[in-house]
Amino acid sequence: MHSHYYGGLVDSLRTRRARPYVALDAQGRNVLNAMTASTVMSAGYTEPQARISYLDAAGIGTQLMTFPGALGIDVMPSAEVADPIRHFNDHLAAICRDSNGRFCGLAGLPLDDMPTAVAEFRRIRIDLGLPGAILPGDFFLEIERAEQLRPLFRCADDLGGLLLVHPGLAPGGMPPEPFADTSVYRTSVLALQASISQMGMTLLFSSLLDDHPNVAVQLVNLGGTLPFVVERLEAVTRSRSLDKPFERERLRLLHYDCASLGPRALEVAVKTIGADRIMLGTDYPIFQAQDALEAIERAAISEGEKQAIRSNNAAALLSRFGWMGGERRSHAGARSEMGVV
Repeated sequence: MHSHYYGGLVDSLRTRRARPYVALDAQGRNVLNAMTASTVMSAGYTEPQARISYLDAAGIGTQLMTFPGALGIDVMPSAEVADPIRHFNDHLAAICRDSNGRFCGLAGLPLDDMPTAVAEFRRIRIDLGLPGAILPGDFFLEIERAEQLRPLFRCADDLGGLLLVHPGLAPGGMPPEPFADTSVYRTSVLALQASISQMGMTLLFSSLLDDHPNVAVQLVNLGGTLPFVVERLEAVTRSRSLDKPFERERLRLLHYDCASLGPRALEVAVKTIGADRIMLGTDYPIFQAQDALEAIERAAISEGEKQAIRSNNAAALLSRFGWMGGERRSHAGARSEMGVV
């Protein structure tokens, strides 16, 4: 329930000269020059058949693929990126339709222009049958900024839809500056996980979730540091006079994936949030499935909880939005079953 797909976007990235862009190296390989790093793109980045081989080897039946929101394309000027994003969404929907249930997809949206983003969300739900879209997490670093997305939440509530909140820039944002030392660890682990918890805090303390009950919001990476600091949040509530106390039960308004984290983190999340709100995620192609599957297997949780995280929770969530293991249903009121692992 957490992986990214770059096919359908590579051609437009080749025409760019500033990050993010794609160029060929001396061996003729595609190199993705993202916001802060450059990576040789394996076949899994762009070729569905390579992904199917990867899924078969890992023992995974279905993979949720998203628009690569961390690149920042979706918050560039709409006049520049609306057409490439629309093309990507068409391409993704076609792959999902033809995949025999192996792929499900979340669209990208041109978020610099909210009416255009809302119109594209309506199109991907009604015309393309995709269950939802990915949203960049910097919108959720404060409640006031998240309110800019209310028109999109209203549309998603009307049609039903899954919104995946993933680290990424808001319009006008800049990539983080590298740290003076151990920058990869500080940026990609410590700062990143703390920022995800800030996104969760915004969602829990705003009214977006309460006002739009037909919207499911997935927060990546077990909600960042939230499961670890939940007891301190409760202690602060008890020790200080606050207008709005922290309520642990509100954590269950969100759905979470366990990408790139281990068995001990998963155990804490199960205890603080509940296994029924957590789903298998891999963050492929950056991370690999085996690590996530081993984390679930090694976690000190029940076999029923493991199966819910591997498969059942994702199947139930996606069935809410008409996804029948690759066969599209009406966006209103559809039910289905879907195997993930």
